[in-house]
Amino acid sequence: MSVRRRGHAEVVHAALVDDAPELRDDRAPCGYLATTPDGVIVQVNGTFLAWTGHRREDLVGRRRFVDLLPAGGRIYHETHYSPTLRLQGAAREVALEIVCADGRRLPVLVNSVLDRDDDGSPRAIRTAVFDATERRRYEQELLAAKRRAEDSEERALRLAQTLQQTLIPPTPPHVPGLDVAAVYRPAGDGRHVGGDFYDVFQVAPDDWVAVLGDVQGKGAEAAVVTALARYTVRAAAVDHEAPRDVLATLDDVLRRADTDRFCTAVLARLRRTHGTWRATVACGGHPLPLLRRPGRRTVGVGAHGPLLGILPAPVFTDTDVTLGPGDALVLFTDGVTEGRGRRGELYGDDRLRAVVDDHRGPAADVTEAILADVMTYQADDARDDIAVVTVAVDGTAGTGPS
Repeated sequence: MSVRRRGHAEVVHAALVDDAPELRDDRAPCGYLATTPDGVIVQVNGTFLAWTGHRREDLVGRRRFVDLLPAGGRIYHETHYSPTLRLQGAAREVALEIVCADGRRLPVLVNSVLDRDDDGSPRAIRTAVFDATERRRYEQELLAAKRRAEDSEERALRLAQTLQQTLIPPTPPHVPGLDVAAVYRPAGDGRHVGGDFYDVFQVAPDDWVAVLGDVQGKGAEAAVVTALARYTVRAAAVDHEAPRDVLATLDDVLRRADTDRFCTAVLARLRRTHGTWRATVACGGHPLPLLRRPGRRTVGVGAHGPLLGILPAPVFTDTDVTLGPGDALVLFTDGVTEGRGRRGELYGDDRLRAVVDDHRGPAADVTEAILADVMTYQADDARDDIAVVTVAVDGTAGTGPS
């Protein structure tokens, strides 16, 4: 250090010698530094020396505050800390690291003020240094916990998505004499798994079951209950011929399961006898399916039943419908009728019936038309999961009474 520079530091030290005695005390709760305006250390308290392991004689008059910072800290000091101090006269709660005598880095928070002479010229910089080791450890632990939570959420999401892929058949089965189509659209961006499910499966020759349901909520737990519901229906349909008994079995299983989630479902058993298809429909807390016949307006079919998994001894009702060529049953979840437009109005039953009335071709046509219209109504932002299953009788099938 030049004689001129050393002399200036000594002058500043003399000017500050009676200032802030409580901070210079070795028992002070924070470190304290006083420097010349260009950063040369002229005072340092015992607390700072104890924390960093530096010797007073190695710092005072010999080193600048910026020299105690690592490379990144020195850059921040010159580009942010020092300009702020010169312009505003103070810099508060600046997070830095001090390089200790043994090379380790001490995380600190720094408060500095710039003293000026009567003529406004910078006189000295006073700096209080607070040990931020525990704060930094807490921040690191908080960040690690956040990352663990995000990883756990991502794993749960992948698990739920994988599970739901098993609940939504990739393509409906081929049923001789019937035209079957289905579509599923998860809510939002599709990342959060919902509780909608559907299935079409064979019980015996010319004896099929179509089921569509909606488990309360979203996420992994909803997906688990959805799997339970779907496979319960498959098993119960083998033991019980009447759809109402299948729903009663599902209700009993849900009430006994370790969950507080309820479910809605609509089940149609489709049997062909002497070339004529007959559908038996039962509902549990679910929107009634729609029946479309050639030359007639689309109507709801079936009887409303209670939610599944909630009430003791619920009663479900079967409704028989004979299906002729061109007739179709449309099963759907409330994500269709309860879809909301930009002004909050519900999509509603009337609009759905109008779409079904306007599309009397293959089952896929009406199914895709419903999905497209509901999505357009919601500006392509589905608020809830959407599932639709259409079962139509081929025009080549035998006819029966209407």
